[in-house]
Amino acid sequence: MLSQILAVVIFVVMFVEIVREKFPRYLVTLVAGALTLVVVFLVTMQSVPDVLKALSLNSMADVTFWYTGGHVVNEMNTGINWSTVIFISGMMIMVEGMSEAGLFDWLCLRLAKLVNYKPVPLLICFMILSAVLSMFIDSITVILFLAVASVRLAHLLKFDPIPLIIAEIFTANLGGSATMSGDPPNIIIGTALGLTFGDFLCNTGVIALVGMVVMVPYFYFCFRKDIGQANEQARREAMELDPRASIPNLRKFSISVTIFLVTVVLLVTHAMTGLTVAMVGVIAAVLTLAVNKNPILLLQRVDWQTVLFFIGLFLTVSGLEQTGVLEAMANGIASITGGNMMVMVIIIIWLSAVASAFVDNIPFAATMVPVITSLSATMGVELNTLAWTLSMGTDIGGSATPIGASANVAGTAIAAREGHPISWGRYCKYSAPAAVIVVGISMVIILLRY
Repeated sequence: MLSQILAVVIFVVMFVEIVREKFPRYLVTLVAGALTLVVVFLVTMQSVPDVLKALSLNSMADVTFWYTGGHVVNEMNTGINWSTVIFISGMMIMVEGMSEAGLFDWLCLRLAKLVNYKPVPLLICFMILSAVLSMFIDSITVILFLAVASVRLAHLLKFDPIPLIIAEIFTANLGGSATMSGDPPNIIIGTALGLTFGDFLCNTGVIALVGMVVMVPYFYFCFRKDIGQANEQARREAMELDPRASIPNLRKFSISVTIFLVTVVLLVTHAMTGLTVAMVGVIAAVLTLAVNKNPILLLQRVDWQTVLFFIGLFLTVSGLEQTGVLEAMANGIASITGGNMMVMVIIIIWLSAVASAFVDNIPFAATMVPVITSLSATMGVELNTLAWTLSMGTDIGGSATPIGASANVAGTAIAAREGHPISWGRYCKYSAPAAVIVVGISMVIILLRY
């Protein structure tokens, strides 16, 4: 009981300090993670095995961490999710290489020409692009790519890129909810329950499509005034630019594009090839560093603080996992519902949404999968219906705050690095109501359809 209380206190204090933004957030999560290891696991529980479980270093020694051989692998690990950490690190290295090759500047100008350099059409274009790409590529990769492009474009046309990035993050998570490969919770749910890409597309994909129809006008009305006043002088100057002039070296550009396309193919086909997302991240990083003349300089430019933030966050959440706090929350659902399917759907989707807004949705999804399996077996309810409910709750609920999903952390980190920090207040002002709207839509569709 004491260990649970301490784990909750450490998490709450960490959360408050992240919101206050008085200290670098990577330091906040690392300190909270260290306190979880020492105070919760070593001092209170006196358990070295729990420390090792939280660090989860042995997971990387397993062959299936890198290559599954086409077999279904249970991804419900506890502690630091090294697969996510390695994947994000690899993608960041690749994105830095693409940036150096001028790919983002070229992309900005090409997209700008398509919409006559008008910020509001760009907002709509980027939202749709973010959602569509996230259906097939991990939403983290999509945001790493689009956030940089958005900042470059905003600097060129002299408008605030923050509205663009907030809208992209939300629609990336929404688009990712449509398929098994888009958002990490869906990968966990799908592999654990034997669901396919097509299963998700025909179920959560329909919900995501309805959500997008509502969210595009929602963010348009939210941000049209913020970015609607185009700087005409900047617009005229931009119209004279030749996108090809932004490419410093055509050979380097071609190689960078090729590496990106290879990475996309590997991500889309990783379930068939057996390569895990961690291995794909390593391949992307190795290829990028191998063709770069100064790999050390490129590594120095990578935002390692975001990687450290993830490590600290995973350690802190492991305190909630291993002391049984998340499991107690999940089991509470079973006792409250009493076997009523409608009540079960309502509670699962809203509890998942609220919890995923504050606890990273990856470990929460992993904790809930065995719970919905148990509910299905003991109460005779349809397991797949509960899976779609859990998927939409965790994916969309995770969009509500800057730390709810991995894509949020990556996107806000890039914005801060480029000189446009996104405060909790500004992020939640737009994304939290959007999350409530989409979760509400999801609940209604699930109740009516199933």
